[in-house]
Amino acid sequence: MINLLIGLASGLFGGLVGLGGGVIMIPLMVGILKMSQHMAGGTSLVALVFTGISGAFTYSLNGSVDLLASLLLASTAIFTARAGARYANALPEWKLKKFFGGFIILTSLLLLLKPYLYHVDEPATGWLKVAFLLLTGVLTGFLSGMMGVGGGTIMVPSMVLLTGFTQYAAQGSSLLAMVPVGIVGAYTHWRLENVNTGILPGLIPGIMLGTYLGGSLAHFMPEGVLRIVFATVLIWTGVKYLKTPKPLPGKESIIVEKEVI
Repeated sequence: MINLLIGLASGLFGGLVGLGGGVIMIPLMVGILKMSQHMAGGTSLVALVFTGISGAFTYSLNGSVDLLASLLLASTAIFTARAGARYANALPEWKLKKFFGGFIILTSLLLLLKPYLYHVDEPATGWLKVAFLLLTGVLTGFLSGMMGVGGGTIMVPSMVLLTGFTQYAAQGSSLLAMVPVGIVGAYTHWRLENVNTGILPGLIPGIMLGTYLGGSLAHFMPEGVLRIVFATVLIWTGVKYLKTPKPLPGKESIIVEKEVI
């Protein structure tokens, strides 16, 4: 039931604001389920595959998915997602938590700025638009694999500001792009033994239901108050992560030995 509720909360948040929900899911798994940051990130990516499927389907029902844009984003992101997952695995947990804290705060600031993101006067078109989408995929793929998130934090603002997508089309297209990217990142983390398969039977149904509800509500309700509440919680969580202390000399090696055992 706890796993189901974690998935439901993460999916609802992700579907509502067009993100994968990993920024909510990972802190909950670390704080409530006492998982390591590496394990939470890898497990999150598995669940985010289903977030992308459910969310993209919901947005497509409202005509808010651009298939070509999703394919362009994913075509480069699937390669950098693997590199990001391997980079995260090489980091000590305290350092990965600090990186994740900074990423959460960046996500929060982008959420608060969301109402003020308008199209540029002359959005990129043709090959320039293709280039922007491919480069966005490179960055978001690496962050997705490293942090265990979907990458919508970067994809959505980039698509709205630089290529002229509406907010809903950017959110729907980013959710679809998360599917292949999440598969590659999750598989890499699974090979590195950073996936807890035991919680997936509860997590996945919750996140799919939550994403469907969030994606549906996004088209019918104002999200201003919810966005501020979410951003406040995320900033508080991010600050806590940034305060993660570096282990004393010798203590980190003992922790690593225990994890290996």
